[in-house]
This record gives sequence, C-alpha cells and structure tokens, in this order.
Amino acid sequence: MKILITGGAGMVGSHTALHYASKGDEVIVFDNLMRSKLFGYDKKSVEYNWNFLAGQKNIKRVLGDVRNPKDLKKVVSADLDAIIHTAGQPGVGFSINDPAEDYSINAFGSFNVLECVRKVCPKTTFVYCSTNKVYGENVSELALAEESKRYSFRDIKAISETFNLDLTGHTPYGVSKYVGDLYAQEYGYSYGLKAGIFRMSCTYGTRQFGFEDQGWLAHFIISNLTDKPITIYGDGKQVRDILYVEDLVRAFDLFIKSDLKTEVFNIGGGPDNTISLLEFIEMIEQKTGNKMKKGFDKWRPSDQKVYISDISKVKKILSWQPQIDASRGIDKLISWVKENLSFFK
Repeated sequence: MKILITGGAGMVGSHTALHYASKGDEVIVFDNLMRSKLFGYDKKSVEYNWNFLAGQKNIKRVLGDVRNPKDLKKVVSADLDAIIHTAGQPGVGFSINDPAEDYSINAFGSFNVLECVRKVCPKTTFVYCSTNKVYGENVSELALAEESKRYSFRDIKAISETFNLDLTGHTPYGVSKYVGDLYAQEYGYSYGLKAGIFRMSCTYGTRQFGFEDQGWLAHFIISNLTDKPITIYGDGKQVRDILYVEDLVRAFDLFIKSDLKTEVFNIGGGPDNTISLLEFIEMIEQKTGNKMKKGFDKWRPSDQKVYISDISKVKKILSWQPQIDASRGIDKLISWVKENLSFFK
C-alpha cells in the first residue's frame, strides 16, 4: 500500500508510519514541525521524531502545512491507498488563548485535506483523528460517584458514539476538532469517501513529548524522572481511559482494510484501562522509585471529571480490542524516557 500520514512527526503519526513501513508499504510523512512552537517549548520535540524517521526504510518525509493547497499537491496523488490525518493542534489551553490559530489548523486544515482527497483521489480511504472533547460539557452533566482516589460514572459505564454532542460548551479545541469530524462524515455521505472517524481518549506511547496542556501521561513521567514539579488542576480524582498508541494504529489498519464506508468510533482503553491522576502518580512513584513533586490549582475550563470510552462498537465492527494494558504501556513509556533523559533535562 501507499500511505500518506499528515502530522507524521507526532507521536501517533510516527508510530503509524513505522507500522506500515515495517510491513514494506510506501509511507509519506507530511509535517510542518510546528508543535514545539505552538506550546512554547524550547526543545525540538517534534524534530526528534522527524529525525528518527529519517533512518527508517520505506519512509519519505515532506515538509508542508495542511492549510496550504500547494503543499498538499506535493503529497496527495491518485495512487494513495489511505490518508491518515493525525495533523492538528491538540491543546485545549492553546485553543482558548488563540482560537483563530486553533480553527485554522484543526478545522480549515482538515477541510483542506478532505477537499484535496475529493478532487485528486476520491477512492482513497481517509482516517480522521477526532477527540472525546467533541462531547463537551454534556459529559460533565452525568451523575458521578466519588471515591477516595477517583470519580466514576454512577449510572453508566462509558460514553458511546450516540452520546449527545449539542447544546453545551466544548472549548474552541473541541469545536474545531468537531468541525473536522463532521466534515469527514459529510464527505463520506455526500461524495462517497470512505472515512473512518476515531474519537480518541488519552493515547500515549514512546516518543511522546508531553506538556502541561497536552500529553499528560508523558508529562507526568518526564517530570517525575527529571525531578520537576507538576500542577494538578482540580483534586486529582479525574479519570480517563488510556490507550497505548500501537493499539490505536491497529484499529486504523483494520478500518483501512475493511469493507466499511463511513463510520464513527469512540476509541480508548475502555472501562478496563482507566486511571485517575492520583492513581497514575502512585503508579509512577512505584515504578520509578521517585516521589512526584506536585501542587494543586483550580479546575480548568471544560475539564471533564470522568471520561471513559465505550469501545463496544469498535470491538464488534473491527474485531479489535486493546492488547497492551495500562501497566505494560506505562513501563514502555518510562523506559523510553529513561533512555532519553538527557533530552529532557
């Protein structure tokens, strides 16, 4: 196969690239290398993956921006089997501070890629990386039970694809990602594009450069191993389901190789792979032997106290399920950070 991965130097994108390249497929990695700049990070985080991919067989790297049609014309061709659109601005805080740039990257950028697909390669499978943030604050209206170290849903186990998305706050990030989500669906319905929309919960893995605003699992581990303090917004009992990136990539591949047309999937670790911030800190401390330096601050806007993906649909339709549990996945990430500790100091 011939695969184009937008945002291919990111954590999800780079793992996707390696998955296909290792199988002998032709892979094009397309990225503008803006991630560090977006988050004001003084280290070249996304460039690490960009340089890492340079040494891999079957991977071609192309610098470019999904918002620029001329850049896209360099990489979108009629012989593509799939486009996996991982490019995006992933920070809620960034979107609140700069909604115009957030819209430009997430909403317009996604639309731009879809238009290019419609005109150049309408038979190409399109995979869109959406987010649980499309459900917005409706999730926060659900009744919760409070335990000593976590919250849990009182009346349901998890959020399904049919959960209400409307008439609530989302943050600009949730809105811009939802725009791309809807356009991907609509291009399937109106133009016959094969589109898989994956509403992702917390995905993590090696080569993830976590910041306070995005990639919290990696951020906590990096902070612990470099003896830097973290800030917990709220009380730390908030819960997420977490999914190791290789499991996510398998789901992409199963959709691409299926006979399905347009489908929307909630995807994450599901009810069997949930963790609260407090529980995660305890896990890190046990695995590294280092105490976490932490402080607390007020809740952030639209920070859901609990989000857990109902993954029954993706399990049933794609015969998929997570294979790497939370403990094993965290061990992998800790090992990678330790091996690259000099980069983070």
